[in-house]
Amino acid sequence: MQAVRQCSLCASRAAGGFLRNQSDISVLQTNKSVLKRGAACIRVLSSSENVLFRKPGVQKVEESTDSVDMSMESFRGIFAAPFTQQVESLSHESLIRRAASVVTDSSSTFLSQTTLALIDALTDYAKAVHKRIILQKRYLASLGKLTTAEEESLQRLISVQRAEASDRLNECKRLESTWMSSVNLCKLAAEAASTSGGEEASITLRTNIQVAQSHVEEARKISADADKKLAETKVEEIQRMAEYAASLESSDEHEIHEAYLRED
Repeated sequence: MQAVRQCSLCASRAAGGFLRNQSDISVLQTNKSVLKRGAACIRVLSSSENVLFRKPGVQKVEESTDSVDMSMESFRGIFAAPFTQQVESLSHESLIRRAASVVTDSSSTFLSQTTLALIDALTDYAKAVHKRIILQKRYLASLGKLTTAEEESLQRLISVQRAEASDRLNECKRLESTWMSSVNLCKLAAEAASTSGGEEASITLRTNIQVAQSHVEEARKISADADKKLAETKVEEIQRMAEYAASLESSDEHEIHEAYLRED
């Protein structure tokens, strides 16, 4: 009843504010919608008062509670229905395709990372070999022209570069094994995507495999060329050392012969 009185008071104040002059009929017509809303509010509250203040009875209270529970259930159902429908629409085939897509993306990332690592390792190995070749040729060109200290220093540099090239080669072998594992994994993922309906993902992954293999093959050629030049340098070293040793022998023989002639 207190709510009815307050609402009635609001309506009366609103009406009084608009009807300060009872002869002002035009104002009443203009604000008729406001009075209608006030009257509707009073009717709603009055009906609520009638329901709440009927004769007490356990059955009425239970019916009111049941109606509220049914309303709440209906309210929940309005918001729960779309989500339930969305979950039910995900079939096993759809989930498998999504899982296959995740596998192809992950394996493609694995392939790209191992490919870059292997290419860098092969490139660094080729650089190390070329540095060793440069030092080796410098040493061969300076045979007999360097002091003992200078020759020892150059030999130490060659040994350091030889060790670095060996470490780089071991790194290439290790990454080569990892890269091959990534390639095999991508092949399996592409096959799984194809059988699960993800033909586009399968084609993309197979293309990535071909591109990776092409880049790795180019890096392998660079390292193979470095190995070839190193082998040629070793052959040149053997020949140059043999020539140098022969020259030393002839020089020693010449000195001995001159000494013999002087004794005569």
